[in-house]
Amino acid sequence: MSRECYYTGKRTSFGNQMTRRGKAKYLGGVGRKITGITRRKFKPNIQKVHAIVDGKVMRIRVSTKALKMGLVTKRLKRNYKKPAEKTAS
Repeated sequence: MSRECYYTGKRTSFGNQMTRRGKAKYLGGVGRKITGITRRKFKPNIQKVHAIVDGKVMRIRVSTKALKMGLVTKRLKRNYKKPAEKTAS
């Protein structure tokens, strides 16, 4: 199961992390130099949620952005009441 949002399709993307040294020119230095480039991952904030999909309650993986946008209809909380205890008479 991939780290992907059910509604928006957000998934892990890749990029570079650049390590720099030196002092910026506007601060009086000779400029910032790149000393290393490393691959990194940008992971979306994915949550597991009980939601209603096509009339059925399913547990799906959803990004928090989809939750904030209101794309997800959550299931209703169960209204459970304990049965009354029988008294011996």
